[in-house]
Amino acid sequence: MAGRILIIGACGQIGTELTLKLREIHGNDQVVASDIREGAEELMQSGPFEILNATDEAHIKEIVEKYEVKEVYLMAAMLSATAEKAPMKAWDLNMDSLFHILNLAKDGKIDKIFWPSSIAVFGPSTPKDQTPQTTVMEPTTVYGISKQTGERWCEYYFRKFGVDVRSIRYPGIISYKTLPGGGTTDYAIEIFHEAIKNSKYTSFLAKDAALPMMYMDDAIKATVDIMEAPAEKVKVRSSYNLAAISFTPEILADEIKKHINDFEITYEPDFRQNIAESWPSSIDDSSAREDWGWTHDFDLDKMTTTMLEGVGKTLKEKA
Repeated sequence: MAGRILIIGACGQIGTELTLKLREIHGNDQVVASDIREGAEELMQSGPFEILNATDEAHIKEIVEKYEVKEVYLMAAMLSATAEKAPMKAWDLNMDSLFHILNLAKDGKIDKIFWPSSIAVFGPSTPKDQTPQTTVMEPTTVYGISKQTGERWCEYYFRKFGVDVRSIRYPGIISYKTLPGGGTTDYAIEIFHEAIKNSKYTSFLAKDAALPMMYMDDAIKATVDIMEAPAEKVKVRSSYNLAAISFTPEILADEIKKHINDFEITYEPDFRQNIAESWPSSIDDSSAREDWGWTHDFDLDKMTTTMLEGVGKTLKEKA
């Protein structure tokens, strides 16, 4: 491959597994991981790593030139629940980092960008069931506002400067390998840890809060697939809807009870319930499926079984 890949925010929930997958595909030395802090041992030892603040434009440029980087995956962001507690800090991180990368591409320093958006771009006025690709977007969170703004800038840089930027709107992402990062959908990871440890869980969302979700392997697959697709097949340059499974805390708890009979769930909704209520309950991702062949592999049953096995193994190793 001509030129290396740089992942900014490589130590986050998605970044960690994405880095390892890309190293598996392209070779360890071809994928440079970076973050503001060090990450998991496997990530640190499997290939090059740089400490990098995603808002430091000069340092980003220095690393791009040092490693002859041609593709950037910008995974650094402050997520929904955390961003509500530090709005301006979240805005600065989420927006400044994107402009730095878009401008590097505009100046011909890099060839291709992946930037993740989110279902947080939607709001209370958006149709909640089978939310269309193009629809009303009135986000009510700092995170959602920054992602919606980012989508508009991505499309602008594509149309105005020919920047090859690609994006998908992630639903809630579920994985046992890395801890949650302050998102509204984190209950769907915490519940597995508590089910195995204590056979009970208190959900911070209401029992009927339906949200679009996806197992991590599918999210990584979609990310790799859209970046490997021929440019002419990527017809949406703001961000693609992406979906796999939708469920409520109650539905997920019932699925877990099939494996852990005495599991009990209680509900104490907090401020994250308001965020969840502003988001879609299911997503229409037919554009992604038609344009670049997106398909998901994990349904609710397969995801639940995989999570219980994975979390169980992880907790045993830590014990």
